[in-house]
Amino acid sequence: MTNSNKQQHFLLVDDDDVFCSILSRALERREFSTSTANSPQQAIERIEQVGNIFSHAVIDLNMGKESGLSLIPQLLDLDPQLKIVVLTGYSSIATTVEAIKRGANNYLCKPATVDEILAAFEENNLNNKNETTAVNNKPISVDRLEWEYIQKTLAENEGNVSATARALGMHRRTLQRKLQKKPVHH
Repeated sequence: MTNSNKQQHFLLVDDDDVFCSILSRALERREFSTSTANSPQQAIERIEQVGNIFSHAVIDLNMGKESGLSLIPQLLDLDPQLKIVVLTGYSSIATTVEAIKRGANNYLCKPATVDEILAAFEENNLNNKNETTAVNNKPISVDRLEWEYIQKTLAENEGNVSATARALGMHRRTLQRKLQKKPVHH
């Protein structure tokens, strides 16, 4: 490992203690420093305790009733140079766009390996240098497009299922059944 890895400190924010612990150990084996938090509030408290020493942050999108999206601008207010990758088990175009708008450098679906997370930070560096990255030419399935459109509409209605069902022109119970299903892969 290079000496520059020792200067990089990762803030891991996820309500899954096991995931945080595994990711932390894997990063430390690669000679990175880590600190963990289980909520956005705990992440801010951790920064207040240890100072603003973080170069990278890995943030879970959904932590109980809290959203990792709200943490992104708070962290960037403390350090505009902080690199942020958002992780989620339920990805959608709407939340991806929102995370990027708020300042995240990249967005990954769980489960993600340490190598994929580190690559996500590097991919952003390539994009900053105006280098092109390969685009997947495989079309998205109709089921996946439906899932993403539902998620976008749900976000526009601030999570209100009844308002989303009206906007989509479907029965509320039908929408609830669709939301209980796991997202369809591309």
